[in-house]
Amino acid sequence: MVSFWQPYCTEGQHWALSVNITVHDLISVFQKKTITDVLASSEPKPGCPADLQSMVTLYFSDKHSVIEQEELALQDSSFLSCNDLTHTLSSFLKQVCPKWSKIQKQHKEKSSVVLLIVCSSALRAIELLKQMIAFKGEAKAVKLFAKHIKIEEQVKLLQKGITHVGVGTPGRISALIEKDGLSLKALKYVVLDWNWRDQKLRRMVDVPEVKLDFMKLLESGILNGCKEGKVKIGLF
Repeated sequence: MVSFWQPYCTEGQHWALSVNITVHDLISVFQKKTITDVLASSEPKPGCPADLQSMVTLYFSDKHSVIEQEELALQDSSFLSCNDLTHTLSSFLKQVCPKWSKIQKQHKEKSSVVLLIVCSSALRAIELLKQMIAFKGEAKAVKLFAKHIKIEEQVKLLQKGITHVGVGTPGRISALIEKDGLSLKALKYVVLDWNWRDQKLRRMVDVPEVKLDFMKLLESGILNGCKEGKVKIGLF
């Protein structure tokens, strides 16, 4: 217990102020809660379409006119069913892509994928590739991240044969689209690794640089694909 005593004079009279404060109280006054502290003490909630819709609206609010914002807005019909936090990646994909076997056999476009899985890092992408083995069957999947892989190598790999699934980070995927190394022509599904959190309990969209890359990726053609009814988005 810490006691403060402060004398002061007012019109000839002396007054004393005595305040009792614990050390814990002193610390809590000056301690700022971080996002990790807040998240650690709260129950995890699965992402829903409204989360992404509001984020897109807020991001574009000062970058586009009202008419342009309306065109970029995501409609409810653009979404697949969401992960309720009970799914593995394979079980989630089986639920949202029930005709996958037929779709993968029909896919004949080079430099394009049918399914794009977007996550926050190279390590997470590798983990997701392992998790989807039970789902993808004979489909070919490719890593789309920058770590240890040159973009020119990925462009050649995509041009060489038929690739069904791309798993990677928004920054590298956007760069491949800009270089015409990856086409969105055959794209049907975009699955966002929305609910997963890193060691600091941050989601993909909680990391500023990843969020910026992600918004650029949406604007690079995915939002238009959704508007045209060609692309559906799932929050895993």
